[in-house]
Amino acid sequence: MVSNHHDTGYKELFSYPEFVQQLIEGFAPAEIARLMDFSTLKSQSGNYITPLFEEKIEDVVWSVNVNWQGMTQEVYLYILLEFQSSVDRTMPVRLMHYAACFYSELLKQKVITPGQGLPPVFPVVLYNGSERWTASLDLYDMIMPEPAGLLQVYQPRMRYYLVDEGRYTDEQLGLVRSPLSGVFSIEKASTNRQGLQQAVDRIVAIIKADPDKERIDKIITRWLKRHLQRLGAEVDLNQLNSLVEDKDMLAENLENWAQQERQVGIQEGEKLGIEKGEKLGIEKTARNLLKLGVLSDEQIAGATGLALEDVAKLRTEGQR
Repeated sequence: MVSNHHDTGYKELFSYPEFVQQLIEGFAPAEIARLMDFSTLKSQSGNYITPLFEEKIEDVVWSVNVNWQGMTQEVYLYILLEFQSSVDRTMPVRLMHYAACFYSELLKQKVITPGQGLPPVFPVVLYNGSERWTASLDLYDMIMPEPAGLLQVYQPRMRYYLVDEGRYTDEQLGLVRSPLSGVFSIEKASTNRQGLQQAVDRIVAIIKADPDKERIDKIITRWLKRHLQRLGAEVDLNQLNSLVEDKDMLAENLENWAQQERQVGIQEGEKLGIEKGEKLGIEKTARNLLKLGVLSDEQIAGATGLALEDVAKLRTEGQR
């Protein structure tokens, strides 16, 4: 995944209630999703953006009604889009700060009074970096060493729910039939052209089955164009107006892009001066070509003169 892009495309996806619903229904704990009445989703994003440490944050805030023990209460979904390439270990501290700013803002704008009490929040961190998320999920866990006995109750607690995209397998994503899970598949497959084409086919099938398919098609198409631009795809995106209508054109474009990359891969291989005798050099070249992720074993065998089974062996070594 591309490092450190603050992905405005994603922020746009979550400005639509359907995608917020798909995030909660597909990826949050089922017990929480079941309580929510998604027809009551209201965007609150413009109202309570928090000025945190002068940094530009990508977040969206929605309110939704939750039906709980015969009562209805309003809950605020605070979704933080965390698209640094590496894990931010200070996340619990940041989130506590956001929650505090958010509550102050509600009080300041007299949306609530202290007498009425504060509404519950459900903080969700959506992360799409390439390394797995390792930050604590609760501020309390960052307090080291664990405080003695009675001091424990005086420590702050702030827990968030993590959606770490890279942690889902293709099978798990396949079980969630929503446009958003299709988006996750495309993000995951970004470095692998064949996987990218399969992910695009999958999302087209999901969009076609959607009752509101024109709207979803438009939203996803806009997102995908931005995504491919960010990947530096050699694809003519001006012609791409609808994923459903222009699927074949996109497939052809992706295939041409893959071919260009393969060409570059083969030229790289030739440039690295391959002589059949330099077994180690050849293996190193083969490993580099495998790393590029755009050539098949057959093509690498062809380019390096290695036997096909040797290339396959190097590939499995590389995956360990």
